[in-house]
Amino acid sequence: MLNLAGEPVLGSRWTPRHLRALVESRVDATRELVRAMQAAARPAGVLVSASAVGFYGDRGDELLDEESAPGEDFLARLCRDWEAAALAAASGGTRVVALRIGLVLGRGGGALARMLPLFRAGLGGPLGSGRQQQSWIHLRDLVAIILLALEDERLGGPLNATAPSPVSGRELAAALGRALRRPVWLRVPAPALRLALGEGASVLCASQRALPRRLLAHGFRFAFPELAPALAELLDGAGHSRLDGGPG
Repeated sequence: MLNLAGEPVLGSRWTPRHLRALVESRVDATRELVRAMQAAARPAGVLVSASAVGFYGDRGDELLDEESAPGEDFLARLCRDWEAAALAAASGGTRVVALRIGLVLGRGGGALARMLPLFRAGLGGPLGSGRQQQSWIHLRDLVAIILLALEDERLGGPLNATAPSPVSGRELAAALGRALRRPVWLRVPAPALRLALGEGASVLCASQRALPRRLLAHGFRFAFPELAPALAELLDGAGHSRLDGGPG
């Protein structure tokens, strides 16, 4: 069983209504799924459920692995409760894996697709201070991790689904500028982000330097452990994107 459901965190401003939707689409929906699994004549053997590195809160340059304590902000509490709802399935004999997913870089949408128009126009740059650590992962590696978690009975509990080389926001912006052959000189200050997104801006400015220690100890080999090759695979040398039908 695979559970990736959840309202987009940055789908709109963090109004009370949107915050309720975040909780209902993650925590409440997962609880209902687990109840249904436990009521079945034959419970599922495995549940792989999404979570996020937001579990750790804003932690600066601290190295974070699956043993690190959770944070205390809204997103950290949301991820903690989301994981707890999934882990309740273990009482019925189901193996549960909670994937703490970082910033996903892939084709067809997501964070990278939102960033591309500004960077193509030469208006891209770091968000907030640019010093915050960004734990990212190529979509191809995330899919491989999901398949591994579904199939390998030795895995259970939390897994950091992140590349082993987190970067700062400044480094992410610079790498994307190089991949697109565009200058990177503008910085979007935190107050401007808060003006546009409200409290949701904290997601973009928070720092999580998460490492996939359990996956590496398990012998998982990342196809894209470094950021530059990951971006090169998604973007061609002319600055076009395979995300939106460009050449390649």
